[in-house]
Amino acid sequence: MVRLPRIVVAAPATGQGKTTVSIGLMAALSRAGQHVSGHKVGPDYIDPGYHALACGRPGRNLDPHLVGEDRIVPLLLHGAAGADMAVVEGVMGLYDGRVGFHGFASTAHVAALTRSPVVLVVDISRSSRSIGAVVHGMATYARRDPHSSGADDSFEIAGVILNKAGSPRHAAEVASSIDLPVLGTIGRDESIGVPSRHLGLVPAAEREEAAHQLDRLAERIGDLVDLEHVVRIAASAPDLDATPWDPTAEVTAASARRPVVAMAGGRAFTFRYAETEELLRAAGCDVVTFDPLADRELPPGTSGIYLGGGFPEVHATGLGENAPLRLELKAAIAAGVPTVAECAGLLYLCQSVDDEAMVGALPATARMTPKLTLSYPAATALGDSLLTRSGEVVTGHEFHRTHVDPPAGEIPAWTVDGRATGFASPTLHASYFHLHWAGHPQLAQRFADAVHAASDATPVVEERASARVSEPLPVVERRASARVSEPPPPPDDPLRHHGDAETAAGLVDFAVNVYAGPRPPWLTEALRASLDDVGDYPSATEAEEALAQRHGRPAEEVLATAGAAEAFALVARARPWQRPVVVHPQFTEPHAALEQAGHAVTTVLCRQEDGFAFDASAVPVDADLVVIGNPTNPTGVLHPAAALRTLLRPGRLVVVDEAFMDTVPGETETLALERDPGLLVVRSLTKHWSIPGVRAGYVLGDPEVIARLRRGQTPWSVSTTAAAAMRACATQTAAAESDTRARTIAVRRRVLTDGLDALAVAHVPSSSSFVLARVGPGVHEALRERGFAVRRADTFPGLDASWVRIAVREPAQSELLLKELELVGEALSTDPSDALG
Repeated sequence: MVRLPRIVVAAPATGQGKTTVSIGLMAALSRAGQHVSGHKVGPDYIDPGYHALACGRPGRNLDPHLVGEDRIVPLLLHGAAGADMAVVEGVMGLYDGRVGFHGFASTAHVAALTRSPVVLVVDISRSSRSIGAVVHGMATYARRDPHSSGADDSFEIAGVILNKAGSPRHAAEVASSIDLPVLGTIGRDESIGVPSRHLGLVPAAEREEAAHQLDRLAERIGDLVDLEHVVRIAASAPDLDATPWDPTAEVTAASARRPVVAMAGGRAFTFRYAETEELLRAAGCDVVTFDPLADRELPPGTSGIYLGGGFPEVHATGLGENAPLRLELKAAIAAGVPTVAECAGLLYLCQSVDDEAMVGALPATARMTPKLTLSYPAATALGDSLLTRSGEVVTGHEFHRTHVDPPAGEIPAWTVDGRATGFASPTLHASYFHLHWAGHPQLAQRFADAVHAASDATPVVEERASARVSEPLPVVERRASARVSEPPPPPDDPLRHHGDAETAAGLVDFAVNVYAGPRPPWLTEALRASLDDVGDYPSATEAEEALAQRHGRPAEEVLATAGAAEAFALVARARPWQRPVVVHPQFTEPHAALEQAGHAVTTVLCRQEDGFAFDASAVPVDADLVVIGNPTNPTGVLHPAAALRTLLRPGRLVVVDEAFMDTVPGETETLALERDPGLLVVRSLTKHWSIPGVRAGYVLGDPEVIARLRRGQTPWSVSTTAAAAMRACATQTAAAESDTRARTIAVRRRVLTDGLDALAVAHVPSSSSFVLARVGPGVHEALRERGFAVRRADTFPGLDASWVRIAVREPAQSELLLKELELVGEALSTDPSDALG
């Protein structure tokens, strides 16, 4: 038998002040000389954080759903070892538990299992003598409900604390209606409450003033509650016939070696059960906490990673700004370091959270939603993975206001209520599902075994560190062996030099701005199906109708073209332009086409010191043609649509090259929906849809201007296959996929720009699928010698050889390029941070 004085603090319903009073009792009793152990009924992580602050020892959870009824008393005794008494905070109303299970896992259930006396906290702010009826009903209900879990004489309500009293007279009236001892009365005092947000209370670790406020709360509770009476009630609890839970009896160490498990902590990752760390230590691992907001690298020797719950959506900006750690985590996971991620950990491993770049280890993105997901289910493993075995059933909970897209990977972590969720592999397990490993110690054992196995070799973190200071990564060495020995010769016609001229066999392509990913299946199917029609002359009529519907315009306002390049040639020949203007730096084909048509072109330069922003006042008043890109290639600058509209005036045609507008999420600042006789918008499909070999573009504009361009177009210039691509890419399915690609580009671009920032390489803030970076003279050629092709930028008017344009690629490729850029900078003994301005 084990002696443990204890009470359970409960309430008739949520919102009565139960948490505030529980924390206050823990703090006041501790300051009165009691060694108090704090516990929480249910799965909640936040309240135990405050319990720990009040008691000076870890807060613990007691949840029959998560760990089973048989483990409740052993876990209570384990958590309270060495304490004078235990204070257990209840959950919701006293008898509220898992819905449909007759009060299972309720506060009453846990009070009955632990045979603990209950102290009832009641909000009396809106009643007086009716409170007596409520208390009487709460005290007698368990004996009258034969279906309720714990419906026996194993616990009783031993006292009441009245909360939010309006006045001493009000409190006295309420107290006179109650037959049970009234242990204290607390008036209305907003200063001692705990603030909340979208998932409940704000964690103690995120509140700088938490300790100070706890002092005020302890003082108030100490003055207003009869603590000696509370201690006497706790002492009346019977001895418990059970053995304390022991993690060493649940798991074993695989070897004498103690590998490091890096466990996320800090303000963004505050949710984890204390028993998780205890099980891992018992299984022979050393658990080292790291802060993803502050730490720039994983702990030395990391052989396993545990990312628990928290609020990454609240701290997304700070997490995204810590690029070095994000890159290291992604590399570690890709290298097979065993990794467990729950809820917040799942979000952190996504490509992005609300468009803020995250680790990018999972092919998914996450967003905040208004809908609260709150469930208390069982989950089934679909197959063997790092943690699970096929068909295994566990109990857990979900609690979040975010959505991950897609919700599951090729191998889901679980099925929950018939839906697949999460991502699993032999080295990774990530899902929204929170688990208490004390209830399922086999999960801790499997994770620890995998960590031990990973540590048999030199830890991955140490391997990466040695690679950083010695020589290039092996994959770079292999590519370097296939390097092109000579840099490309200076172009004969700089205006006709494009990124494809930079590529060659053996080079990693960062020169061409084609989306780094496969074509969607529906597009591939449309392209293949078009081959059945190549026996007939092509017609773009249906394609133009589809594009018109896509942009909400009549078909006579759309002209299909063989890529954007044909559109610029048509514009150049459309009129005898008197003063055509091209705003540079800009895609050079419009300039070249105008010169080829015999026009003298006026160049207006966006200035480097202005970040290449567009200045409408720099355009000559007598310009009758103005061509400008948006977003502009090569700078990636997205000009405000309002600024572009100021260019419109009678007698002038403004051509906006929106070839890369589909790389901008939501296509903000587009003028494709504008209908003005002096406006022409040029679009391209080849880059965003990974089909540069299919020349597919189109023009949107006034019917008279479109008709003039059509008369100058070569017959049948738009191929059957190009027309099929236009139809396929004009659907709602394509629009959704386009936006997904745009958001993926934004996340991948952040990896590239973060890496450039880390190297102090100046770059222009980009809104598109490429980044203009000032790497310094000679770096373009040096990267080429090392097997990497970036686009030279000195062929763009307004730029010199110190600039290069870098295409956005998958993060792993970008990391290789960044590594080479660092080595090139060292080899050239130059500072690659020749900054803007």
